[in-house]
Amino acid sequence: GSNSVSVFAVAGDRLVLRQVVASGGQFPVSVTVHDGLVYVLNAEGDANIQGFYSRAGWLVPIPGSNRSLGLTIPTGATQYVNTPGQVAFSPNGTQLVVTTKANGDDIDVFGVGPSGIPSPAPVVNAELGTVPFAVTFDPAGRLVVTEAGTDALATYALAPDGTVSLLDSVGTGQQATCWVVWTQGFYYVSNAGSADLSGFQESFDGALQLLSPPTPTDAGTVDATAAGRFLYVQTGGSGIVDEFEVLSGGSLNQIGSVVVPGAMGGEGIVAGPSSSPAPWVP
Repeated sequence: GSNSVSVFAVAGDRLVLRQVVASGGQFPVSVTVHDGLVYVLNAEGDANIQGFYSRAGWLVPIPGSNRSLGLTIPTGATQYVNTPGQVAFSPNGTQLVVTTKANGDDIDVFGVGPSGIPSPAPVVNAELGTVPFAVTFDPAGRLVVTEAGTDALATYALAPDGTVSLLDSVGTGQQATCWVVWTQGFYYVSNAGSADLSGFQESFDGALQLLSPPTPTDAGTVDATAAGRFLYVQTGGSGIVDEFEVLSGGSLNQIGSVVVPGAMGGEGIVAGPSSSPAPWVP
């Protein structure tokens, strides 16, 4: 609503507001960070990305880094599914990946130069009917995408020229498959329409195997994050965070839940900086 990005310092279990800076567009929805570079995805108006340098905990806009996605954003009931979903750096920081959801069903890839400036235009990879939503990367650098149109999880090879090649796509059998998180060698995707999580295991070549059955959550399943063997799932229906332990074989054991004041309709969660990635377990 304010078209801005807030920067917080972390002090134990408390946050201290340090800076509020214009996002470079309208309705920022996603932030990605790599080695002192920060990019923000603005989802409305002239949907675009805007870059920043991170300097001692402060954001400084990168001149000449704003790039339009060339999308026409509708208003009304279809707006949400036609706004771009997420921006993410590739593991080596040389590419920026943007999903457009139903607005073209595209996976857009910008190259990123040494100074942090993106390529003038993205490579547009059309994946018709899939509605690419959220992304992550596996330990081998492959792109992993939730596809809300087909309710599936997909793996892609991401080439240096920005093109992507489908490796595998496996359906969840659930509704509104939108978010994904990786931990302990497994992927967990949030099915917003079914109020549950689907688990997947990935083989060395990018093939996916669905773990069953899905794990129920509270209503309004959205984003999730992991800290070691613990998985935290944001459920926006009542502003609840569900807490799980990842067991051997990828099954989930619910260990609790907590109501977060003012979090109804919330959409975004991340674990604290003390968490560390789990080892790759194929």
